[in-house]
Amino acid sequence: MKPIVIGVAGGSGSGKTTVALNILEQVGFDKVTYISHDSYYKDSSHLPLSERQKLNCDHPDAFDNDLLIEHIKKLQSGKAVNVPIYDFKTYIRSSETQRVEAQNVVMVDGILIFADKKLRNLMDVKIFVDTDADIRFIRRLQRDIEERARTTELVITQYLNTVRPMHLEFVEPSKRYADVIVPEGGFNEVATKMIAARIKMLLENKS
Repeated sequence: MKPIVIGVAGGSGSGKTTVALNILEQVGFDKVTYISHDSYYKDSSHLPLSERQKLNCDHPDAFDNDLLIEHIKKLQSGKAVNVPIYDFKTYIRSSETQRVEAQNVVMVDGILIFADKKLRNLMDVKIFVDTDADIRFIRRLQRDIEERARTTELVITQYLNTVRPMHLEFVEPSKRYADVIVPEGGFNEVATKMIAARIKMLLENKS
């Protein structure tokens, strides 16, 4: 049975991962292969740290979409893939990888997964998580300070210089490609339950 490919997109801090995990939990962890677009950032180890901190990580060119597309196609054919591991503290891709096995559902989340036509054409269900900008910024600020060793000043600078402009140019327009728009992120239990029920039905029909 060819796996169902589900894309979960939305702005930085919108609650994409929370929505994805809620759906995953309801569908069943044993039925879903989960991968994040964030794992496919291009390696920048050839640059000094001061230059890496200035990179526009919110532009489509920051991602190795060709590798992600290759991996999704392999998973669709039932083959395992070795997903890259990206270190957000150093902006470097690790030499190690994470082996991921193919399941009946492949779920991909990321801010820009709908901005690439080749990538979104692989998806059977496209979900966009829509959350107010102020909530997204607060979440990003807390996450980057606690998990990615960023200073408040650096987070604010990145947000103003790249995150917000790229959201308006690429992320927000990609919402029109979504099959389902989920407001309020992971707090919208009604939406996640409906989506999970739909995925279960698709799996039953395929089987």
